[in-house]
Amino acid sequence: MTKIIFMGTPAFSVPILRMLIEEGYEVVSVVTQPDRPVGRKKVMTATPVKEEAIRLGLPVYQPEKLKNQEELQRVLDLQADLIVTAAFGQILPSELLEAPKLGAINVHASLLPAYRGGAPIHQAIIDGQDKTGVTIMYMVDRLDAGDIISQVTVPIKEQDHTGSMFEKLSSAGCDLLKATLPSIIEGTNKRIPQEEQFVTYARNISREQERIDWSKSARAIYNQVRGLYPWPVAYTSFNQANMKIWWTEKTSSTENGQVGQVVSTTEDAILVQTGDGILAITDLQPAGKKRMTAKEYLKGPKIQVGDLFE
Repeated sequence: MTKIIFMGTPAFSVPILRMLIEEGYEVVSVVTQPDRPVGRKKVMTATPVKEEAIRLGLPVYQPEKLKNQEELQRVLDLQADLIVTAAFGQILPSELLEAPKLGAINVHASLLPAYRGGAPIHQAIIDGQDKTGVTIMYMVDRLDAGDIISQVTVPIKEQDHTGSMFEKLSSAGCDLLKATLPSIIEGTNKRIPQEEQFVTYARNISREQERIDWSKSARAIYNQVRGLYPWPVAYTSFNQANMKIWWTEKTSSTENGQVGQVVSTTEDAILVQTGDGILAITDLQPAGKKRMTAKEYLKGPKIQVGDLFE
């Protein structure tokens, strides 16, 4: 039987691990990121993949850095036939990529060669794409540059956000891997080199990318907010403090004001002038407060027409 090492970390990876077990593959070890402190109380928290691996009774290994020779050797000693990764969160050293006789494959959440990198789902939504997908690919020692084995396209609907697309793409990736794995193991799969002229990148989201630039169009800001929902969440400045903007809605309002200015309020929204059109803020979180709807926020005398977001 083919010996597989599975490497993954977030909830995106969990259905894929579960599928491998349900389909009867021999997963000899699950490699995931170390437990990390989470929340204000810094509670040490296991990754979703670790929790699922324990539930399935699988051995778990949590190396800090696989480039460390001692930690790398522990994985090499498993002598796996195939490595399957899905959002693992570390770059694998070439020594590890070359060790399994069937290679190392990755379930990547984009239609490669578009959106190579660690934030392909976020970036596709921020860019206003109407479709993305999943690619099964061989891993090489360059970022997401290996040969493509199979792909599936997934539409991005108008109300989709990063959270909803994570679920859709995880499910699509699970089905695609299930259909593709037999050909990989039998050595009958395709290898399609990526066309370098079409390469784009989706690096990890920076703090600056989370800040709203109100001079952009209402459409661009709407895409940014849903692309950063439910994490890490877009933010703006109001009265010299940061305010998270959890959700917005497009509007046909024809009111006019200065960029970033509150032009009006309704019962459940704060209408703000952008560089092109009016955007309605419907969910927000002032600094040091809990998330709330605009309707809840507007019950207090906290904002007035003419105030500015920066």
